[in-house]
Amino acid sequence: MRTRLQLAGKAFDADLGRPLDISIPIVEGTDAVNCFYAPPVEFIPVREGGFVGSTRLGGPLNFMNVRINPHGNGTHTECVGHISGEPYTIHRTLRQFHFPLCLVSVYPRRTATGDRVIFREQVTEALDGMPATPALAIRTLPNDELKLRRQYSGTNPPYLDPEAARWMVDAGIEHLLIDLPSVDREEDEGKLLAHHAFWQYPEAVRTKATITELIFVNNSIPDGLYLLNLQINSFELDVSPSKPVLYALHSPT
Repeated sequence: MRTRLQLAGKAFDADLGRPLDISIPIVEGTDAVNCFYAPPVEFIPVREGGFVGSTRLGGPLNFMNVRINPHGNGTHTECVGHISGEPYTIHRTLRQFHFPLCLVSVYPRRTATGDRVIFREQVTEALDGMPATPALAIRTLPNDELKLRRQYSGTNPPYLDPEAARWMVDAGIEHLLIDLPSVDREEDEGKLLAHHAFWQYPEAVRTKATITELIFVNNSIPDGLYLLNLQINSFELDVSPSKPVLYALHSPT
């Protein structure tokens, strides 16, 4: 099954039978990606009287409580409610789910402080020649499957320079996806400069804009133009575990 869309005055086709899942699965236990010292995910069978909600434990079916911190336990999509005093929720702010997207790969640059940072000029250079799109995915290099289970807490992972976030606003990027725990430094005294810059909070709040963190883009997926399907749960929270899926866009033959 194919779909066609118009972008920058040109037609592009996407094969909906060839999805490219760039989410990290939610896995129970400690052998799973984790950041900001979040507790590991737990799947806990409900117990009531003689009933146990686990077929492995002899129950008639699986009926689990789930303990998860969406910001720390896997791919998640957040809205401005993550930093605002106002109760914005991802369910109410993200009301469209398909967007043209550019995927680029960037080596974070090591600074004099030892931090690894993604700067504006790196993003603009990587996007050179690509059409403007409302969504952008950044794959950091080097890239390997250790990102599926890396323990990021206390490691000062790479992050986004606030000027890069400000440029994205000017470029019309509404949805940013990145394979890091956060667009900001792990410990920054609560300033969250890139979050504030991207959402323009509190001066001119971009309520429809989202940030998706902890994606994983396999090396088999080339940089380029895609159709993004951004899937979330209907959580009345600032964040939801999410499943971003890409479809390669091609000029029709």
